Amino acid sequence: MDLRLERVLEELLDRRRPEASVCPSEAARAVDPVAWRELMPAARAAAGRLADDGRAEVTQGGEVVDVVTARGPVRVRRPR
Repeated sequence: MDLRLERVLEELLDRRRPEASVCPSEAARAVDPVAWRELMPAARAAAGRLADDGRAEVTQGGEVVDVVTARGPVRVRRPR
């Protein structure tokens, strides 16, 4: 499931403008439209792994944050 969420996040980013971002919930909903809320911790963790690998940045209010310590909604974008 972890790798699937990572792939979906990257696919969502690939379909957007280079400067656009996505919400981890979009990946969770794509993987399981019914039980997506249960996948949110895994989706946030997937975003964190992409950021750790340099494949994405996790942001909050437009600023890069560490998804582990961020409270509230975050966004995922390609590195700038």
